[in-house]
Amino acid sequence: MSSPPRIAPAIAAEIDRLATAVAKDPRSKDFLPLAEEYIKAGMWQEAAGVLEDGLKVYPGFVTAMAALGRVYEQLGQSAKAKTILEEVVTQRPDNLRAHRILAKLYQGEGQAELALRSCTAILNANPFDEEALALKRSVTGAPDDPPPSKRDKKRLNTEAIPGKVPPVPPTRSAAEPALSEAALPAVSKVDPTPDQVPARPVVQHAATIARLETWLGIIQAKRHVDSHRV
Repeated sequence: MSSPPRIAPAIAAEIDRLATAVAKDPRSKDFLPLAEEYIKAGMWQEAAGVLEDGLKVYPGFVTAMAALGRVYEQLGQSAKAKTILEEVVTQRPDNLRAHRILAKLYQGEGQAELALRSCTAILNANPFDEEALALKRSVTGAPDDPPPSKRDKKRLNTEAIPGKVPPVPPTRSAAEPALSEAALPAVSKVDPTPDQVPARPVVQHAATIARLETWLGIIQAKRHVDSHRV
């Protein structure tokens, strides 16, 4: 007879607290964290019992269903695990934990197409998932690809951010000289209002012309007076 697993004191205390809460209120959703503590302690059978009871009160609770599918898989109950996890991915196609377990179960049953479908769901979310890549290669028999570089991973993560577009370098023909920032004309960062744009240059030019004409008149008058004095 195997000895019971040794439980860390902190986990044991949390199990005791959550078990008391669930016993007092059978409708409490603390059954899920209680099952997770049992899983941490390696107490899979206890976790299965807690999750089964909780799902009777909360049928369709997808997170609890996914946890129970994992527990069934650990207990060697593949048929039960597959049934409940298939229901999980029907309701939540983006549940990667369920797809990961299903891919292994399908591979073990020789259902290559279904295994690849779950692998594809994982790789659509993360193309560099090493476990899914390895499983896909084992199903398809494809040769191993070289591991992705850190640079490739960083680029992919940048492109995956919603609303973030990678910078595009400016293009310039070979004959076009590069202009330094100092050579470019100064541009105001504040957009002018429509009534300011046409009027300002005309007024400035007219004022300049008027000043020049005044100075010219003064100079000519002075020269005329000087010529008469001589």
